[in-house]
Amino acid sequence: MSELDLALVHALQIRPRAAWSDLAPLLGVTAVTLARRWERLTREGLAWLSVVPGPAFTRTRCTAFVLVGCAPAERERLAARVAGLTEAVTVELTAPGSADLLLDVLAPTPAALHRFVTERLALLPGVTGVECLFATSLYADGTRWRLGSLDAAQLSALDPAGSRERDGGAAPSLDALDRALLDLLARDGRLGLAELAQLTGTSAATVRRRLHRLTASDMARFRCDLSPALSALPVAVTFRGRAPARDVNGLHRTLGTLPECRLVAAVTGTANVLATYWMRDLGAVQHRETAMGARLPSLEITDRIVGVRTVKRMGHLLDAAGRRTGTCPIRPW
Repeated sequence: MSELDLALVHALQIRPRAAWSDLAPLLGVTAVTLARRWERLTREGLAWLSVVPGPAFTRTRCTAFVLVGCAPAERERLAARVAGLTEAVTVELTAPGSADLLLDVLAPTPAALHRFVTERLALLPGVTGVECLFATSLYADGTRWRLGSLDAAQLSALDPAGSRERDGGAAPSLDALDRALLDLLARDGRLGLAELAQLTGTSAATVRRRLHRLTASDMARFRCDLSPALSALPVAVTFRGRAPARDVNGLHRTLGTLPECRLVAAVTGTANVLATYWMRDLGAVQHRETAMGARLPSLEITDRIVGVRTVKRMGHLLDAAGRRTGTCPIRPW
């Protein structure tokens, strides 16, 4: 991949729906060139952009991480079947150990999530066990991860104030139009206002107002994802850890600031911290754990779950090389 491809993806991680004409001067090419580059990246499954739940979702709905055990011969077949379930927004095959699959599961209520796990997931052929970890706080996720391909001047121009967390206020109630817009944008987050208006039978002005309300309240965020072919970080490892309750809220200030960090969450269970990192090789896993232990002496790592292949990421289906091949849109709202 070219340096321009990497810079384009990084720019869209910061400003996902920016006009090509706004990004062109910062990247030193024409708007037409950027449009063509993005079309090629999406066509080849190397990068994609979609809407995902924001912080308000975590506060008002339910997020969980589910570890699934299965018979060895059933791993691939089961992963493909689970990937077809809309509640399982991310599905990862893991190295044999404490689990065979690691899922991110979203639902409107804890009761709905419990029903999904016990009445649907656990009863699938080949499943030998499930462990459900409810997220009580989500400190970092994939919307905040950055590729690191832009220089300081470009970053300052794209995000002059610097990305900051904000209190989105009360979560809005959603109606049929909101859900229709979210469903379309879960497939393609760069659909234009006019196209969204046509597909939903409303006006572009109404679409603009609805999207502003959904994003300003942090019910939804836009996220640019990419294949490992672009990130050059093929190893995903999820650490489970245990820390005193008094320390958990402060751990994310260290865990989440590391550049490889994709996820930091406080979860239910005796191992009450979950953190996922993308790394260049397996040797980096030990180095990261050693550094975490030195900086966070109260954190005890209890398990290391190494991902061997992502089958589905936030509703997008991936092949063995990590390229997007299709979409099973998430509908947790």
